[in-house]
Amino acid sequence: MKDFEFKKLYYSISEVSRITGLEQHVLRYWESQFPELNPAKNRAGNRIYTNKDINLIFEIKRLVREEGFTIEGAKKVLSAKSNGSAVAVAETEESKDSADELKQTLLDARAFLDDLVQKLTDKV
Repeated sequence: MKDFEFKKLYYSISEVSRITGLEQHVLRYWESQFPELNPAKNRAGNRIYTNKDINLIFEIKRLVREEGFTIEGAKKVLSAKSNGSAVAVAETEESKDSADELKQTLLDARAFLDDLVQKLTDKV
């Protein structure tokens, strides 16, 4: 992932929404779910995001939207990365792979059972 770098020091939530392609309510929700994402507020109480915040949003978006992690799974990955724990990141990714394998096994079993039901109903 490329680091987000622009000329401005601070961005409003509407600017960040446009840059990241996420709705403003998603950004506010992620703030409540990820302690690392905590933009400052100006005197008027509006959120002001830094380049660091925007890079974190892109990382969360990649984990949740592209790699299919749940919010909890993304929290674990980010927490492990911030703690420098490569083992925890690997375990989280391994558990995601295990879940994908389990899902495929269940889909295969369902297809087998559907086929079996079809054959049994054809014989009757």
